[in-house]
Parts: sequence; C-alpha cells; structure tokens
Amino acid sequence: MRHFLDFERPIAELEGKIDELRHLSTDSGLNIAEEVGRLEAQANRLLRQSYARLTPWQEVQVARHPDRPHASSYIAALIADFVPLAGDRAFGEDAAILGGIGRFRGRSVMVVGTEKGADTESRVKHNFGMARPEGYRKARRLMRLAERFRLPLLTFVDTAGAYPGVDAEARGQSEAIARAIETCLDVRVPVVSAVIGEGGSGGAIALAAANAVLMLEHAIYSVISPEGCGSILWRDGEHAPQAAEALKLTAPELLRLGVIDRVVPEPLGGAHRLPGQAITALGDALDETLGPLLALDGDRLREERRRKFLAIDGTAAA
Repeated sequence: MRHFLDFERPIAELEGKIDELRHLSTDSGLNIAEEVGRLEAQANRLLRQSYARLTPWQEVQVARHPDRPHASSYIAALIADFVPLAGDRAFGEDAAILGGIGRFRGRSVMVVGTEKGADTESRVKHNFGMARPEGYRKARRLMRLAERFRLPLLTFVDTAGAYPGVDAEARGQSEAIARAIETCLDVRVPVVSAVIGEGGSGGAIALAAANAVLMLEHAIYSVISPEGCGSILWRDGEHAPQAAEALKLTAPELLRLGVIDRVVPEPLGGAHRLPGQAITALGDALDETLGPLLALDGDRLREERRRKFLAIDGTAAA
C-alpha cells in the first residue's frame, strides 16, 4: 500500500478514484478507459505542480518517506559481489552502519552507508539509522581498509543523526564521530558520498567528508533536525516548518552555498514512487563523478578534499 504525505492528499484521492474505476471495469466489463485516462492526466498534472513548489518542510517529509529506497537498496542494486564486513574490533557490531567490499560498474570499491530499515523489525534492528560509537569506529576501520588496498570509497548517507543515548555518550560518541571525520578527510583514495535521504548533523558528515558530495533532489542535509532547531530557538518543536526554512537544508540551497557538488534529479513524485529509476540515476551520477577522481594520486586527493571543506567557511589556505 502506497503511503501519501499530507500535501499529497488531493493526489491520493485522484489515484484512489482511478483504482476504483479500474476495479469496476474488471468486475463489470465496462470500458471506462477514457475516464481513467482523464483522471490519470489530472493526477500527473497535480503531482507535477505539487513537486515543482515544495516548501523546505515538505522536502523534509519527502526525504523521510517510509518507502524511499535506503542504503541497502542502493547497495543491492549497484554493488555486485558485495561482501559485508562487520565490527569495530573494539566493542561490537552496529547494524545502523553497513559496510563492505564489492564491485561498482566493474571497479572494486569499499562501500559504507547508514541504514534506517524498511519496516518495524528492520528499523529496530538498524536503530532507525542512528549509529552508536562502534558504528563510526567500524566506518573508520573500513575507510583505512580501503586506503590499504587502494579501493575507492563510496558512502550512502541517510540518518537523522547519531544516536543520542546515554550508552552512546558513555562510549565516546563525539570522539568516534570526530575520528571518523578525520579519517574521511585523511585517506588517500577517492571518496564520493551521496546523501540519499536525511543528512543529519555530525552523524552524516562522519561519512560525507568526501572529494565529491552528491545529493538526491529531495534529500535534506543540515546541522540539526528542524524539530530540534525549533525546540532550541522557539522552545517548541511545532516551529519545525519555520526552522526548515531557516536551515537552508534543501539540495538547491546547499549546491548554491557550495556544501554539496551535484544534485541528482529524482523521478516525478520522489524516489519512493519509482525506486528503480532513482537508484539508476544515482548510480550513473556516482560513476561520472568517480571516473575523474581515479586519475588523481593519493596526496592530491587528500589535499583537495581538505581544501574543499576548509573553503566552505572561507578559511582555505591561499
């Protein structure tokens, strides 16, 4: 069953009528193709109009859509012969972060991604994509493994943020995130990151300090969630829509600000409507982005990556 967001209710009503007419036609043998075609055209027009003028808060809702493809979906479709690697070699395994070796378009690569899960059971297993310290330490271990075997690193980011629990803080959450960012900036292999859903705070940048950062059209990327920002500035999470506006968290805004390098278009109505098309489009963008980076040596990759992130706040060396 398809999930519809609040602003998609008029579209949901039209698609519901279309389904009813099709069911009626099947049962009665009536030919109602003309009416179905008219309603389909109306629904497509309304869908196009709605997605052409999404507010930042509506973009947040689309980025969080439960049917949106997750990191595991991209890995399954784009990475051949994937061999998962687990554990941080210090505390344990964290299912919120997936990682392993595979082949992308004929090239051996290391892949790391945050995984939210697709249903209640898998969301609990993956802790809704919110990693604990062992998850970031695992990511760091895999980054160094990629460097050791000269494997390009691809990362898929989809997290509301790092897990804020007491147990995570007790095991050094902030230190683990900082070390992951440090390692991401330090490795001498190409690093390409894709924000596929939510890119939340340090939990996202721990995997996204890359030579090139791609972002799906309806993904979001921000220092804090709109709800968290609203609760701090207005002491009320109900101000999340205003916070989303102020945070400049949409892909076009972030491209303009130089935080990301490329916006990857999604199918009309978002990646959740046609996951296969969205995955293929991102795969093509990753391939196009990774190709030129493979020609650069490790020292230059490292230098350009560091310079890129220092330049975001204007402190890059001359």
